[in-house]
Amino acid sequence: MLSIAIPSRNEKFLRQTILDVLKNATGEIEVFPVLDGYEPPAEEIVVDPRVHYLRIPLGDGKCHKRQGINLMVSLCKGEYVMSLDAHCMVAKGFDVELAKAHQPNWVQIPRRHRLDAENWCLQEQADDRPPIDYEYVPFEDLLKKDVGIHDFKWDKRTRARWDIQIDDTLTSQGSCWFMTKDWFQKRGFMDLRYQGWGQEAEEINFETWKNGGAVKTNKNTWYAHLHKGNKYGRMYFMNKGDQIKSYEYSVDLWLGKNRDFFIGLMERFMPMPGWPADWKEKIWKP
Repeated sequence: MLSIAIPSRNEKFLRQTILDVLKNATGEIEVFPVLDGYEPPAEEIVVDPRVHYLRIPLGDGKCHKRQGINLMVSLCKGEYVMSLDAHCMVAKGFDVELAKAHQPNWVQIPRRHRLDAENWCLQEQADDRPPIDYEYVPFEDLLKKDVGIHDFKWDKRTRARWDIQIDDTLTSQGSCWFMTKDWFQKRGFMDLRYQGWGQEAEEINFETWKNGGAVKTNKNTWYAHLHKGNKYGRMYFMNKGDQIKSYEYSVDLWLGKNRDFFIGLMERFMPMPGWPADWKEKIWKP
């Protein structure tokens, strides 16, 4: 069984996401929409024995995405667990495709397409941009110190490694991930020391690499994610103070306490776009 958390806070496309997952799963699943401090209109609730709404009361002005995912993992029955943003569609049989390839210490991310949410289909491409299979860490962000560690799509690597169906990836966006429940619990993911929203992908992917696991992009299946932009806004509330604390904790953990590991991981995926030859000297300058 696969158990899927769908964290939500005033998400416009939550119902469509749930229905899409139910329609396209071909194995046994259970879906846990996590309502973080709000209640959708009654007509948007999906009534299905596989769907179990979790409700987190609002009151402290904070984001509870991590708490919601942890709650799902504590209650779910699945051997596998997955988190999916509340504005995504998925490929037919995505669950079975991911499970059949999986290794116990892996995290998998399906190929990412772009979602046209209003028409609930893949977004038409007006250019030659490929889907997103790989992401890297932008170097300039690391020099700012107060914006955390981030990811950005790596089109050049996607094109160069197009024929490798399951491949190592440094990191990911964080809008979808798949692993065993055992690996999630063993590694203690959704660590609340990060606080609120932010650094979810960095936590999961770096911890996995650090502890002998692997992060894999799986191009045999896909999901499509909405870029919300100005048209839709963030929808999921972010507490700015907690966000900054999350960034500070992440930078201290990975560039400070785990500096040698971080250097080794970055070197493993070099060359990365925009990284200068003297990157170590620039990040850790006296």
